[in-house]
Amino acid sequence: MAAVLCPYTRGRGEERDSEAKLNEAVGLARAIDIDVRLAQTAPLRRVTPATLLGKGVVERLKEAVDELGIGLVIVDDRLTPVQQRNLEKAWQTKVIDRTGLILEIFGARARTHEGRLQVELAALDYQRGRLVRSWTHLERQRGGFGFLGGPGESQIEIDRRLIGERIVRIKRDLEGVQRTRAVNRVGRKKARLPTVALVGYTNAGKSTLFNRLSGAGVMAKDLLFATLDPTMRSIKLPNGKGCVISDTVGFVSDLPTHLVAAFRATLEEVIEADLIVHVRDIAHPETEQQRADVEQVLKELGALEEGGGKPLIEALNKIDALPADRLDTLQTRAAAGAARALQYPVSALTGEGVDRLLEAIGEFLGRSGTAREISVPLSDGATIAWLYRHGEVRDRRDEGELALLTVALDTAAAAQLERRLAR
Repeated sequence: MAAVLCPYTRGRGEERDSEAKLNEAVGLARAIDIDVRLAQTAPLRRVTPATLLGKGVVERLKEAVDELGIGLVIVDDRLTPVQQRNLEKAWQTKVIDRTGLILEIFGARARTHEGRLQVELAALDYQRGRLVRSWTHLERQRGGFGFLGGPGESQIEIDRRLIGERIVRIKRDLEGVQRTRAVNRVGRKKARLPTVALVGYTNAGKSTLFNRLSGAGVMAKDLLFATLDPTMRSIKLPNGKGCVISDTVGFVSDLPTHLVAAFRATLEEVIEADLIVHVRDIAHPETEQQRADVEQVLKELGALEEGGGKPLIEALNKIDALPADRLDTLQTRAAAGAARALQYPVSALTGEGVDRLLEAIGEFLGRSGTAREISVPLSDGATIAWLYRHGEVRDRRDEGELALLTVALDTAAAAQLERRLAR
């Protein structure tokens, strides 16, 4: 039996989100069949270095742990090794933080060799900084009797060294995976098959939409992180052309940087895609915050740069769960182009709107570049560099303070350019 505790700081606008964050944390725990018997938020006046939580919160939860027989406490925040150790001593039970919980889920979900390698890499990196938890009460030494040399290595030093060596081996294996993926991408480019990456917050319905678009039988359940390993399928678009579509690991708020880095081999499919389709659960009460979280991870990957970057459209999924008035408003705004980005309301469950989404994908990928002349101030070096990265510059001449470029852009890049120039 487990308890879930979601700390939040008073007076910083976090109260509004604390219940939603708590519900998500409970969902994360139940995703791997943890029996959650107690779930509550914990207001913080200030962060306590030794335990994160205030003394009163720690004492009250100790009473609940004893009364309910709680064997695991999940703190929905990042705990330092010292904080984790101190809370375990105070509550006399196992404690894990948000990162530890996500790693447990990743471990349960990984099915391919690549996925398991990535999970192990993230877990080892996490454990390496927490070895002090297991050995603070020991000064055990191994190696050397004292008369041949120094005192030998302490157990914690040995463990750190072994973990470091294993991390090096895993990274080497993942480099091989990256090389294989790179070869496959070259093959797709030679075959002139553009790629489309589905991204989104965990449980937004990416796998269901992937199945709807491709006819594949990918596991699509109402579970957080139901998809961990990437899946790719070739599909034919309404315009008769083909593309490769990929379903990737879901994102989540407060995803630690080292977890993102561990999955870089998988997420390279996003970085290298010709088009990103951001699948959003438009019926979720925190849909805008989820959008921001996903875009933040994409920026960390370099797939969504400020002022441009990878072409992106949004599939506003789960419209079947919206009330009629919200659905009407959403469809009207999308049709009028009033939304912040190119948005397509869909229901992966019923299929509504999917044909239009496929047409849009075809339009974005299908027009590969009628040349146009663009004038850019020479002082705007960022836009000039962007044109060289995302288009085919066929001619350039500088006149006065302007650079006149003849550039071939596909539809996706052209849409990005329009938004860039409109700022």
